[in-house]
Amino acid sequence: MQRALLRRSHALKTCDHEFFKSGFARFIATSCRAVVLPRFGGPEMLQLRSDVEVPQLKPSEVLVRARAVSVNPLDTRMRSGYGRSIFEPHLPLILGRDISGEVAAVGTSVRSFSVGQEVFGALHPTAVRGTYADYAVLSEDELAPKPPSLTHVEASAIPFAALTAWRALKSTARITEGHRLLVVGGGGAVGLAAIQLAAAARCQVTTTCGSRSIDRVRKAGAEQAVDYITEDIELAIKGKFDAVLDTIGGPETERIGIKFLKRGGHYMTLQGEAASLTDRYGLAAGIPIATAILLKKQIQYRYSHGIEYWWTYMRADSDGLDEIRRLSEAGKLKIPVEKTFPITQVREAHEAKDKKKIPGKVVLELD
Repeated sequence: MQRALLRRSHALKTCDHEFFKSGFARFIATSCRAVVLPRFGGPEMLQLRSDVEVPQLKPSEVLVRARAVSVNPLDTRMRSGYGRSIFEPHLPLILGRDISGEVAAVGTSVRSFSVGQEVFGALHPTAVRGTYADYAVLSEDELAPKPPSLTHVEASAIPFAALTAWRALKSTARITEGHRLLVVGGGGAVGLAAIQLAAAARCQVTTTCGSRSIDRVRKAGAEQAVDYITEDIELAIKGKFDAVLDTIGGPETERIGIKFLKRGGHYMTLQGEAASLTDRYGLAAGIPIATAILLKKQIQYRYSHGIEYWWTYMRADSDGLDEIRRLSEAGKLKIPVEKTFPITQVREAHEAKDKKKIPGKVVLELD
């Protein structure tokens, strides 16, 4: 009871207005703290404001009191101008995709969650109001109950990366027991998630990574870990694979990945060209150009190698998030957090990621 009163007291400090009645918690807020990006640039562009509007909930939406939000590569890239053609008309933005916290309010059609319940989840990559805020709005299918065994910090590191990997492996490649998977760049969050998802599905996993990630990827379930700096990947890896997930991207990793695929296999890269092409040519021309390039590559590789070629992105998926929740609760899916920062030090967190001072996962905490 005392803890609940303390949290309510803090909520009153961080939001303009909040009230409760008859045992059913109802939330009304006009503004709260949030990290705002008024224009693209370096970490110094990030501003922590105390008066950012909290939007009204749509019927299928949930308001979450954030306790921890992770810093993803997409956040730093968006801050620097990636996806400008999509996001510039919506400036100022709130960055952030991952979140772990408690339900503060629910829309009229929400049935899966109740006020006070601990949840975790991730927003779609194109969301313009992100999670770097005391209160974030997510749709019902973007959230799941937080595994009780995880802290908010631990939980916040998982959803976006794991859902990115889940979509590639389960929705696109449809991996099943006995399949062979090659993860190019297994040391990052998406790579680690992919290794663990594949291992849980009883697939055979090979990965490339840097020397300091070798032990980590093996513990995650990789049967073979190849140091791409000291080893010749094409000599070290044997046999063919049913699927290749390329988290690095680029002509060389694409060439190697496709070389190792069986006929009928799937090559999936996180480095699709849609955003960069729309930034260069604008939405009207960029999207058709990107579609044409992807289609050309798909036809080319299907004809020359008999494989399927995909640009893969994170997409909200309630079934995927539920599987991720179950694996996380069972201890079979973890994304290690290397360092935490208070939300007031968001600039320092972004600067550390920009300068590669912290190679692992960074999480922002909100008290």
